[in-house]
Amino acid sequence: MRKHYFLLTIIFLTWSVVRAQERIDVHTRNMSLVFNVGADKKLYQSYMGSRIAAAAVPADTTVESYPQGGGSYLFEPAIRMVHADGNPSLDLRVASWKVDSMDTNVRVTSILMKDPVYPVSVVLELRAYSREDVITSKVLIRHDEPQPVKVSHFASSMLHFHADSYWLTQFHGDWAREMHMDESRLTSGIKIVDSKLGSRADMYQTPAFLLSLDRSSSEEEGEVLAGTLAWSGSFQLLFEVDEKDRLSVAAGMNPYASDYVLDPGKTLPTPEFIFTYSNKGRGQASRNLHAWARSYGVLNGKGPRMTLLNNWESTQFAFNEPKLDSLFGETRKLGADLFLLDDGWFGNKYPRNDDHTSLGDWQENKTKLPHGIARLEKAAAAQGVKFGIWVEPEMVSPKSELYEKHPDWVLKLPNRSEHYFRNQLVLDLVNPAVQDFVFKTVDDLLTQHSGIAYIKWDCNRMMTNEYSPYLGFRQTNLYVDYVRSLYAVLDRLRAKHPSVPMMLCSGGGGRTDYGALKYFTEFWPSDNTDAVERVYIQWGYSYFFPANTIACHVTSWGKEPLKFRTDVAMMGRLGYDLDVSKMKEKELAFSQQALKDYRRLSGTIGQGDLFRLLSPYDRERAALMYVDADKKKAVLFGYVLYPRYGSTWPPVKLQGLDGQKSYRVREINRYPGVHGVLVEDGKKLSGEYLMKVGLNILRADALSSAVIEITEE
Repeated sequence: MRKHYFLLTIIFLTWSVVRAQERIDVHTRNMSLVFNVGADKKLYQSYMGSRIAAAAVPADTTVESYPQGGGSYLFEPAIRMVHADGNPSLDLRVASWKVDSMDTNVRVTSILMKDPVYPVSVVLELRAYSREDVITSKVLIRHDEPQPVKVSHFASSMLHFHADSYWLTQFHGDWAREMHMDESRLTSGIKIVDSKLGSRADMYQTPAFLLSLDRSSSEEEGEVLAGTLAWSGSFQLLFEVDEKDRLSVAAGMNPYASDYVLDPGKTLPTPEFIFTYSNKGRGQASRNLHAWARSYGVLNGKGPRMTLLNNWESTQFAFNEPKLDSLFGETRKLGADLFLLDDGWFGNKYPRNDDHTSLGDWQENKTKLPHGIARLEKAAAAQGVKFGIWVEPEMVSPKSELYEKHPDWVLKLPNRSEHYFRNQLVLDLVNPAVQDFVFKTVDDLLTQHSGIAYIKWDCNRMMTNEYSPYLGFRQTNLYVDYVRSLYAVLDRLRAKHPSVPMMLCSGGGGRTDYGALKYFTEFWPSDNTDAVERVYIQWGYSYFFPANTIACHVTSWGKEPLKFRTDVAMMGRLGYDLDVSKMKEKELAFSQQALKDYRRLSGTIGQGDLFRLLSPYDRERAALMYVDADKKKAVLFGYVLYPRYGSTWPPVKLQGLDGQKSYRVREINRYPGVHGVLVEDGKKLSGEYLMKVGLNILRADALSSAVIEITEE
């Protein structure tokens, strides 16, 4: 394996006096990252790759680890600051560093760097998760100058590589077409993947990437870095190839329109950049991130998830108490755990009968719900189902009582007409009074209605009208402080309501990041629930997020068979959003059994290791499987999309099993009266056979699918 010289950042914890040419070793179970302090007390990276003894790595001072703007560095800097006296430069030297073991798995390395002339300090912080082979990186920026300074670049991580070639896989899209995957070779110059949207920031680009070294990686082969930024706002991923074919990668908050005004004695923390390195292809990189997420990145990542029935497709805004009573009964009849009441339940002066009014007026609509939410809780409980509810607390409708009372609470440009998106405006969340209002909105729901077992938190609008009446002359702090304020509200909510499951939604997949997911149990990847489109969308998200975080619903959006739609939704957190009363007898029986099977297998799907076997980007088919930690249980999914006439395929070779064990294979989720797909159904086969020969699970029928349960015997 070639050596690849990357660079990145670190953290603080028992400080050591720094000596020239000192080594700083950050490692996990299978990878090492080695820094050295040069004679000039600058920080350099010497090595990153498979685990190695730090002493075996020669010191390297080719590229500074966290380069500063305004000095001799000639490329895009990691940080740039304009001091109170107008000097636009930094000169950071390592002052001390320390390592602290949080437990047997997590080790935190912190490097303190200071400017020898100005009272500025930057702490580079790396948190290494040994078992998961994941490292997170962030920076803490502080100064004690007499007046505020401006920070115009603030990368969470800067990494440097030197390889023969670089292949970038990025993920992009729009509403209802999220997470399209494209790969390209990086060439000389700068490539930027970013968002300037403020809220609903992932609407066009996703803050995640795969970077392959020397050649394009596959699922099982090649060197690859998988990275994602834990930030719910405007972000920037910057890739720069210099004249010597060295690559620098900067990840962090977007510096666009964000020259951050930092007061004396204050600290600006950057979000965490989360990454893993694999020399065994993309599949291992994904499994590393999934294992980290379940233990550290998402709320209750190792806990169960509830199946649910949502009312949106069956009613949209048109419902009342009798209709909801019938839907509670249909939830029980279907066999789902929870009923989720979507948009339309609030507003009185301006009733929420469409999306033109009422956001901000979070009182029960007296016409639709004369007895309020309390009655709904009891009615749902009487049917043996839990009750959940939709909110969009960061937004306001111009036609609302809240806007009439507090027109100064919205982001609104002075001397300009208001610009609306989805007939709504963004609340000025940097205003503490607005933060209190948003907190109280959700806290009141959960405090006054203890029967609410689930919250769907939506955010249907990006930022325009980007001016905060509260910030005054510090408008360039808006993009950063909005997200920090959102997290402050969520911190307060989780302190008081630590375990209520919540779905992170943003007009579909507009928020898909670990910055928010530590407060949420799952996210909504797209409003597009067409099953063929969802194969691609869910496939893309699977590179970075485990199955139990990806909410997948069976709906009537597409024209695919019910079995195909259900099989696709089962590869994530299963839910339904359709009119159960219109289901035929066989459809209902099939769905009831599917829910039972999913509940039985959800532990393997949600907690198992993912192996992507056949990519839908090969156009005709897709297959993937989840294997539990003991290799005793696995669930295999296969999908045929739109094959060409006469297509035939060999058996699908499985992965992740124990070659020495014997397994019983059984096709489940079979539609009543329809023959199954699995030729080997019911047979007992060795793990070696399953991985070297495989199973015949795909027939050349468009929109056919199979779910195979594999159990050790």
